Amino acid sequence: MTDFILDLATLKPTLNRVEVEATAQEVGLPEAEWRSRITGALRVEKSGSRVSVRGLLASSARLECVRCLNEFDLPVEVELSLFADQSGKSDRREEEALERDDYMLFHDGRRLDLRETVREMLLLELPITPHCREDCPGLCPKCGADLTVGPCNCTA
Repeated sequence: MTDFILDLATLKPTLNRVEVEATAQEVGLPEAEWRSRITGALRVEKSGSRVSVRGLLASSARLECVRCLNEFDLPVEVELSLFADQSGKSDRREEEALERDDYMLFHDGRRLDLRETVREMLLLELPITPHCREDCPGLCPKCGADLTVGPCNCTA
């Protein structure tokens, strides 16, 4: 499989190991910030119309350090764990309430679309204040020199 839409007809009614890969654009992420492909190593268990998906998602995000303003690549790994059932098997209001839960999705009986969930999970892993490294000295508050290169010549 080449993207995060699982074809349920090709899955065995037991445990399946699935390797998936997609571009940032295919899961709704901006390519300028997500330059590497998004990969997933998933364990998909199918039991009738119910599907459970567990695994690891990995990619790399291009971020700007809040201290020195230099761009850097941050490896991002996140564990995926969700359950899905076929839509139409229960009351629509109940399905809507369950779908608001981070771990429950619904499928049409043929395909399970994980793209939105993958996008959200990767975005939630990004730090609010990214640092290129934990001990980044940042910029000089007086002259604005990049202190990661070395000390500045001002008298700050």
